[in-house]
Amino acid sequence: MLRRPWTLRTRLVVSAVSLIAVVAAVIGTVTAIAFHSYMYGKLDDQLHSVAERAQRPPGPGPLPQALRAAGPLGFVGGGGQPLGTFGALLGEDGDVTASKVVEDSGLRAQESAKPLTGEQRSALEEAAPGTGEGARSVDLPGLGGYRVEAATTTEGYTVLVGIPSAEVSGALTTLIVVEVCVTAAGLLAASIAGTVLVGVALRPLRRVAATATRVSELPLHSGEVALLERVPDAEADPRTEVGQVGAALNRMLGHVGSALTARQESETRVRQFVADASHELRTPLASIRGYAELTRRATGSREAPEPDPVTRHALGRIESEADRMTGLVEDLLLLARLDSGRPLSYGSTDLLPLVVDAIGDARAADRGARGQDALHRWRLELPAEPVTVRADPDRFQQVLVNLLANARTHTPPGTTVTVSVRPPVRAGGPVTLEVRDDGPGIPAELLPHVFERFARGDASRSRGAGTGTGTATGSTGLGLAIVQAVVSAHGGRVRVESEPGRTVFAIELPAEAEATRRAESAEAGAEAEAEAEAQPARHAESAGPGPGPGPNPGPGPDPGPGAEPALRADSQGGDRLSTPV
Repeated sequence: MLRRPWTLRTRLVVSAVSLIAVVAAVIGTVTAIAFHSYMYGKLDDQLHSVAERAQRPPGPGPLPQALRAAGPLGFVGGGGQPLGTFGALLGEDGDVTASKVVEDSGLRAQESAKPLTGEQRSALEEAAPGTGEGARSVDLPGLGGYRVEAATTTEGYTVLVGIPSAEVSGALTTLIVVEVCVTAAGLLAASIAGTVLVGVALRPLRRVAATATRVSELPLHSGEVALLERVPDAEADPRTEVGQVGAALNRMLGHVGSALTARQESETRVRQFVADASHELRTPLASIRGYAELTRRATGSREAPEPDPVTRHALGRIESEADRMTGLVEDLLLLARLDSGRPLSYGSTDLLPLVVDAIGDARAADRGARGQDALHRWRLELPAEPVTVRADPDRFQQVLVNLLANARTHTPPGTTVTVSVRPPVRAGGPVTLEVRDDGPGIPAELLPHVFERFARGDASRSRGAGTGTGTATGSTGLGLAIVQAVVSAHGGRVRVESEPGRTVFAIELPAEAEATRRAESAEAGAEAEAEAEAQPARHAESAGPGPGPGPNPGPGPDPGPGAEPALRADSQGGDRLSTPV
């Protein structure tokens, strides 16, 4: 499992806190070492003074009777030593022969002195320093840590002198604990303050990121796009690092906006050209078909001799190709109108009668050359209750015709084609219509392109592959593109899944209530925009009319409602990309 990456704010705060921690650790370590050296230096000075006292008695006068009776260790109870000071007399073999530990102060120091235990003497003998080696740290069981130094008295005895180091060790430990607590509190405070300060410093960068996010959510892939999002001027100051990023983003958005405008203008010109050309080509194509049919009917009469077989074949080909060209022109005109956003005639539509009529027409068209039974098996799976959507019945009928013609044309005889309609499974859910077949399926490398215009597989290039009749189907390669365009215009979506033995084209449409709500919201938004655009015009009218050109001429001639492309059962016979069989 990949570790979640840190944000920039987290990295900055962690870096700053880590730097502070390193500095605090260095300062604390140096302070502890200096304090350790200072305190143990003072302790060693005090130990050395005790050792000098053990070497020769103080003062020029004779020793008191108590000190003479105490022998070489009499200095231990003589006063002036810290509580817990000990003295030990070493023999020639290095063993402790006598010892005293001060357990009281004042006049009773000599009487309260007690000898070391055997365990303590053993520890002292193992770690005792030699004469002239200086002070050494020794741990005595039951007494704790000591600083010990060896001295030789005037009588020639070797004496070990030790004073406790617990006070110095405790002070050093307290210093370390205080440093650790203060450092931890400082790091915590630095983390909180750093988080706040870095958050404030990165606020302009977050605004730049928010602008980029809003731009990324815009539908830039199609249609007219007004790219008005920009980084505020406060975050686009080139004198700062964040401002440089904001200014660069603004320049990039300006270039992208110009490119989108140029693309939209180009698409508009192409769509207008396709619409105008399609409209203008319909008349000459109708004339070609009419004259070809008239010539074929006129031949063989009294005035015109019977044409030869070559002429008859040529006339048939002229009519066939004119029919195919007419279908292509009509499909192009329909796609151009859908691309331009021309509204459809929406209304409450029950899908079940449309499906029944479409599959009946498909079954009637799915007959052999001599009118035998249908070559495919056609099945219906419909619910008992009506399934209504807000749709244009004529356009949606064409969707069904294209999908069924796609299944009929590009699957071998004997294939079962099933059309099913499912109502919403939950409130607000979509209505689902599926066209399934158990044919050979669509190749995986061609599956992502089935809804593209003029997309055909190898089998479809034959214009008659898979029909079983050997006749040309007159495919335009636009049928599935029309399906996607019409379904998108209805606010739905179409998807395809295919594998050998199962191909499914699924259409999801919003139910009638949901579609009506969306339409009302869209109409309200359009009215609000129109009202906002009308305000400047009203202001200009109140200032008085000004000179200007007359109304712009509209685009090319637009066919009336009666000139809509006819519904044809073979309008996309070549769209289905199927595996050759």
